[in-house]
Amino acid sequence: MEDHLIRATALDGKVRAYAAYTTNIANELHSRHRTTPVATAALGRLATAGVMMGAMLKGNERLTLQIKGNGPLGQMVVDANAAGEVRGYVDNPFVDLPPTAEGKLDVGGAVGKQGYLYVIKDLGLKEPYRGNVPLVSGEVAEDVTYYFAKSEQTPSAVALSVLVNPDHTVKAAGGFILQLMPGLSEIEISDMERRLGELPPLSAMLGDGMPLDRLLSQIVQPVRVLDRMNIRFRCQCSRERVESTLISLGREEIETILNEDGKAEVVCHFCNETYVYDAEMLQSVLAKMSESSNETSL
Repeated sequence: MEDHLIRATALDGKVRAYAAYTTNIANELHSRHRTTPVATAALGRLATAGVMMGAMLKGNERLTLQIKGNGPLGQMVVDANAAGEVRGYVDNPFVDLPPTAEGKLDVGGAVGKQGYLYVIKDLGLKEPYRGNVPLVSGEVAEDVTYYFAKSEQTPSAVALSVLVNPDHTVKAAGGFILQLMPGLSEIEISDMERRLGELPPLSAMLGDGMPLDRLLSQIVQPVRVLDRMNIRFRCQCSRERVESTLISLGREEIETILNEDGKAEVVCHFCNETYVYDAEMLQSVLAKMSESSNETSL
């Protein structure tokens, strides 16, 4: 199944809903960063939240989710845009912890229960929007729920799941975000809360391949799907961007690298792609810097 996302409304527009299958995205993150199961689950959950929050944006807008907890995973960062593209990384992808007492992956223990969730939105304005909230549990979904309530004043229900196979690949991943709009009655809210409480495990529904509109219908009815979009892992790194990074180091630093190592290796945090610049290529970068300097002086 292709990774995809739906945008929908329910209860005559009084609930805004997003739901996504992100199995291939989570597998790509695992493959690129060689994550352990608990790191795969944590990063996969954040990427799922990120791609759904990206779907709330428009045009060239993009956002970054960053979790800095006191657990052994360190920092997690996810970058997403309105086109359904997402990328991400975790500082310590090889962290492994015993399962919880319930036999589940200890995502909260790996992330840490103390720290912050940061949300940065580039909306094309002079300055990006920045919001942050303390972590609630480190389980990611509860932390994103708290962010919506405190920073955006939007009561929401967030569920995220990454089901990992014994061979450490991802069997199923996905989630949903339900946002409550003004006008909902207490009875409607209570009914939603009851249905959420009675919901089968999200991992089981995703593992069975339940259609996303049907999944949402387990919680709110009737569901009206507005659109469906394919989503994917995609990194924006390129040799041109890496060259700009090298140039930013300055002539002296590049000459030092050239004399001491004879080459430069730059690894992208987000996709783990390695860009190698041999001596000839570094000389070419220095030549471009000289040309640019001459043009500026003229």
